[in-house]
Amino acid sequence: MKRNRNQNTCIRNCRDEQQISRCRKRVDDLKGNVSEFTTILQLAGNAVRMNILVLLEDEKRLCVCDLSEILNMTIPAVSQHLKKLKNADLVDTEREGNTIYYYINHKYKRVLDTLLANVLEPMVV
Repeated sequence: MKRNRNQNTCIRNCRDEQQISRCRKRVDDLKGNVSEFTTILQLAGNAVRMNILVLLEDEKRLCVCDLSEILNMTIPAVSQHLKKLKNADLVDTEREGNTIYYYINHKYKRVLDTLLANVLEPMVV
């Protein structure tokens, strides 16, 4: 049986129009931020990329060769992960001679610091 999207089968006794309106506005106001944050979570949800972010947080900057050696991965494999992080603006680069160093983009530093703090601290259950 096909269900109508507008059909409300909620069992609440009364509808709080002000609350619904306030919450809808809040969702609309946060749309861009939520979208940005979910992108960050999707990218950081990969173990290799999370390790890269942790290492960049700890060391401030690393080149692809360093990351390749640390993570015991090929340079092309690490480069693919860095490319995804760079395309999302989570990391940025600076060149010194022939070497390109990666670092966490200052634009997302506060958000990533909060996220990484939860990774770096042991989980307490």
